[in-house]
Formats: sequence, structure tokens, C-alpha cells
Amino acid sequence: MHYELSALPNGLRIITDTMPDVRSVALGVWVDAGTRDEFPNEAGAAHFLEHLLFKGSDRLSAQQIAEAFDAVGGRSNAFTSKEQTCYWARLRDEDLPLGINILTEMVRRPAFRQNEIDSEKHVVLEEINMNEDDPTDVAYEEFSRALWRGHDLERPVLGTRESITAMTRADISEFWARRYHAGSTVVAVAGRVDHAALRDQVEEHFGDWHSQETGHLHSPAAVEPSVAIRHRDTEQTHLVIGGEGLARGDERRYAFGLLNHVMGGGMSSRLFREIRELRGLAYSVYSFRFPYADSGGFGVYVGTTPSQTEQVLILIRDEFKKLIADGITEDELARAKGHIQGSLALNEEDPNSRMIRLGRDEIAGQEHLSLDEALARYDAVTLDDVHQVAGELLSGPKVIGATGPHDAAELEPYVV
Repeated sequence: MHYELSALPNGLRIITDTMPDVRSVALGVWVDAGTRDEFPNEAGAAHFLEHLLFKGSDRLSAQQIAEAFDAVGGRSNAFTSKEQTCYWARLRDEDLPLGINILTEMVRRPAFRQNEIDSEKHVVLEEINMNEDDPTDVAYEEFSRALWRGHDLERPVLGTRESITAMTRADISEFWARRYHAGSTVVAVAGRVDHAALRDQVEEHFGDWHSQETGHLHSPAAVEPSVAIRHRDTEQTHLVIGGEGLARGDERRYAFGLLNHVMGGGMSSRLFREIRELRGLAYSVYSFRFPYADSGGFGVYVGTTPSQTEQVLILIRDEFKKLIADGITEDELARAKGHIQGSLALNEEDPNSRMIRLGRDEIAGQEHLSLDEALARYDAVTLDDVHQVAGELLSGPKVIGATGPHDAAELEPYVV
């Protein structure tokens, strides 16, 4: 990856990754605004705002936005996370100016028409209903609630029925005015792009946008053992067990990534083999990790018959203990490195993957690594590095988020 980075006088950053052999671009307008930036009365505002920006500006309607992308075979969408929002488009390289123009209108000049706010509330409420009907999603929400109890990271990205129903035009407008400005925005493009030309286009559209101080994050408190369960008479228990992980910039993240893969990252992982292949206790079982600016988490997801829940939790607990005591083997380390390095290499061929990495790392203040640099970071990890991370993280307090026919008291022995 050879990236170019520049900034406008107002603080907006432009970053590109040129891929001369493709005929398309992936464009992303990243804003440093997510769920954890909401005030309690704004729960769900970041995601609701993402929906509303596609309703258009005073100059462009939602239909005109859709027709403009359809007319050139392009695609556009957005996503909101705990810490960022990204509005993206996939286009032919020659249609990049069109994409810049439309996303500028959406991000800088939203109309916030009252009738569209009212109708979009119903759309978001249906999205919440859809998630509520998915026991896996509910288990993840309960896990997040238990892990970050009392902190901004606890809030679900979608908000709640109550918060969305009560949200006013003034609430949305205030969140947008506070979090959306030049200093909190990154324009990232990967594909067939000329950086200098793009900078001129961005300056034309964003050069007079104001910048302001957006405030600082406060770190979450230490994790305490707890269980958060939504009691439902489901055919399966859906559970997530895990604890505190690593922040995004922690140098141990490479060792942690390898540990995660060995633990539950694929079909050859320990938990997949023990729980599914050898005992047939689950169809879906995997581990995961998620870093934030100042903290992070990790977890294991399993869906199993309710009568097997305790047996599964014992197997997970025992595997944690083995990894703490003995670490992983040379063969496991080699396979994990090969898997992650292969995945990174394949992602290099996709403009959208490269744009997301560029924008995500820049908005978060992370260093930009070339493929070779990233591969070298993983290559440098030793067995001792992985063993140390396992001892530090897997031995910490655990939380469980679950959906199923259980009481919290049944699961509490497995979080201490």
C-alpha cells in the first residue's frame, strides 16, 4: 500500500490508496461520531442520523440520490459503530466527482424534514424489532451491557424503542451540529484515483466547512463478573462469554489476534474442535475480539441446546485454563499466522477493504501499515508473546450475555 495523506486548512483529512490496475473507486466519508458520543437522552442518535442523511438535503431528495447512483451503476450505503460513522460509495473511477458531490450534500446539508424524521422512526423501530427477534443479536447486546455496564459503550447502536420514539428533530440536529464538522471528518478513497485531483474536489465541497472541539472520551471502569440474560423459551441457548480485551493501538494486538484464531477463529480452532467436532454440542461456535480507542473486549459465542449449556461453559472455561497454563503450540502458531497473513493479502485486492482500512485507521489516529509491514508484525510474534497475552486476558473477570430459558443464577458460577 502506498497511501497519500493531506489536510485542508480547516482540518479535514484526505487519504488515498492508488490501485492503477482497477477501473473503480471505493469512496468513504468517515465521521468521528458513534454511539459512545451520545448523551443519555440521545441513545441511537448516531445511527438514526445515518438513516436520515440518505433522505437528502435542500438541494437533493432521497429519490434523486438513489437515481444518481443507479444511473452510473454505483452503490452507496453507510454503517454506524460505537465510535465512527462511514458513508460510502462504489463507483467507476470517472464517476468519483459525482460521489463526492452527493455525499457532501448528505453530510454537510441534511434537510431534517419533519415528515421524513417521523417516517424513518418507523424504519428504525422495525430494525430494532428485527434484532429483538434474533436471539443471537440479543445475546450480543446483553453481553455488551454486562461488559460495559454504566459506560457509554454499553448503549446499543440502534438505541431503544423508547429513545427513538422520544427523539425530536432538535435532538438529531444538535447531535449533528456537535459531532459533524471538518475536524472530525476523513475522506478516504482506494482504487484508480489521483490524490491531487481528489484534494481539489474535496476542497471545493468541504473547504468552507467549520471545525470545532468535539470533547474527549472517558475510559470505561474495570470489568466486574456479571451475567445479563434475556429469558426466552427458545430451542437453543445463545450465549456470549468473554471479558476485557485490548485497545486499538496496543502493540499486543498482533499476539492477541493469533491467540483468538487458535482459540475459536476457524474450523481448526480448539473450541470448534472440542465443542462441535468431537462432541456435537453446537452448530455455531467461534471467538472474536473488538478493539476501541481506549479499551476493548473479547468473547466466545455458542448456540446450544439449553440442557447442554453448562457442559459447553465448562469446556470453554477449561480451554481458557489450558491456554493460560500452556499457551499454544508451534504448529498452531504457524497455522494462525498463515491464516491471518493470507486473509490480509486477499483483502489487498479489494478497493473497498483498502478504503475501510484507510479511513478507519486515519479517523482513529492509527498508523498506516503496508501489507509487508503488517505481515512482519505477525511474523515477529513468538509463542511467549501469545502465552503472555493469554495469561493476562483470559484470567481476568468474565461476563456472560445470553438468551434462553435460564436464570442468571445458573450461569453465575462460570464468570468467576
